[in-house]
Amino acid sequence: MPFNLTFNWYIRRRMAQIDLARREPVESQRALLAHLIAKGADTAFGREHGLGEASTLKEFKRRVPVRPYDELKPWIERAIAGEEDVLWPGRTPWFAKSSGTTSDRSKYLPVTEDALREGHFKGGKDLLALFCEQRPGARLYEGHHLVLGGARAPESADQPFIGDLSAILMNELPFWVEARRTPNRAIALMSDWEQKVDAIATGVMKEDVRILAGVPSWMLVIAKRVLELTGKESLGEVWPNLQLFMHGGVHFAPYRSQFEALIGNVRHGMAYMETYNASEGFFALQDRIDAEDLLLLADYGIHFEFAPSSQWEKEQPDTLELRELQVGEEYELIITTVAGLWRYRLGDVVRMTELHPFRLQVVGRTQASLNAFGEELMSRQIEEAVTTACAATSATVREFTVAPVFMSSTATGAHEWLIEFTVAPSDPARFMAFVDDALQRLNSDYAAKRTGDLAIGPPALNAMPAGTFEAWLRSKGRLGGQFKVPRCASHRRWVDEVLAQSGLAAHCG
Repeated sequence: MPFNLTFNWYIRRRMAQIDLARREPVESQRALLAHLIAKGADTAFGREHGLGEASTLKEFKRRVPVRPYDELKPWIERAIAGEEDVLWPGRTPWFAKSSGTTSDRSKYLPVTEDALREGHFKGGKDLLALFCEQRPGARLYEGHHLVLGGARAPESADQPFIGDLSAILMNELPFWVEARRTPNRAIALMSDWEQKVDAIATGVMKEDVRILAGVPSWMLVIAKRVLELTGKESLGEVWPNLQLFMHGGVHFAPYRSQFEALIGNVRHGMAYMETYNASEGFFALQDRIDAEDLLLLADYGIHFEFAPSSQWEKEQPDTLELRELQVGEEYELIITTVAGLWRYRLGDVVRMTELHPFRLQVVGRTQASLNAFGEELMSRQIEEAVTTACAATSATVREFTVAPVFMSSTATGAHEWLIEFTVAPSDPARFMAFVDDALQRLNSDYAAKRTGDLAIGPPALNAMPAGTFEAWLRSKGRLGGQFKVPRCASHRRWVDEVLAQSGLAAHCG
């Protein structure tokens, strides 16, 4: 008990700074930009762009163009090679391996000590502070915290650490986290995920686990394996003191009902809190247990610019500041960070739900959308439609993706859904009707294209055998917690690969 009291006291000291950041986000962002410019002025990037002369945001924008990864890559490669003071002062010690770009299978994003301290670790601490503030009786520190980590590359004395962001975080965790984390680091950083699942489940099933932290899809795999090994009906029987799931990486709604069923009853009640954390930085977190939006973090070493939808197709979009945003509007994020990403085009799209404090929802990506017929569906809308259909039909979904079936001379266009069910609907056609209705409700462009089946016919379902998507990820060398099944695309490349590997044909077209 004394350890838990000390932990709660230590964690909740952050509330004063959290409250200040919520009250004065615009001021926090202005001060942060001045700090970023001052720190970057003497780097190779800073000298080339004259950062020392950029005293205002307007001048900063004039001197530094917006760039996607491929255009920032030459500087990143110099930093990976060991050159100092390239994008950020000193030598960059870590690079997070993330999903690829148009030209590369993977991209390597710089991670600095400032990024860990001012962003990633502060974010984890703040989420716990917010949870303990709202659940003052929580006893998180009396038990263990199950944290899923990724894989790391072999280390070399003359090269930086390269691996999944979660592996970097795992390797550098603060002492107060490491003291309660489970499983041990050797298991947590295993690269073979099939062996890793069994090792984690075996290692944690007898622990007193109080917190789960990780990507929902992979935590679900671990949870099910724990139940198989223990013969229990619910995680509440295995870990009766479980209280909190800290999740991120994918939209949680399609998974929530499965976790609620798997966890069952726990002594202190279960809370689910989301983080918007990526290889590029820690952007937002759920500051209210019962809310569905996230608090934008204005003092986490990331300066934000926001490109409205009218600018997404432009190479150099006109961007807005926090004070210029509007509730309900969607924006692409452009970021400048303490890891040395300068006006970096993240590609993520957020919708503002509240101003002062600034809260948002992540609704998709500018490149991860389905727009084959002018329907402009975002991944968030697609996931919400699946969640609606599951609730209406008592089905549960393990994984899914959707792609277009393009128009032909004899047929209209359509969307083909590849869905791997955990619990299949008794009437698949009814399930897809709920999906269709939900999308028409959520997106007026889709509804217009569906009118009279003029441009888009009814959605077609291809129910996939168990293990389909896991096998596809394995074949791509992307099996692991850092990699996710893409929810949608305006092309058929991924869908056709999955179908070919499964020996199935397209449902329509």
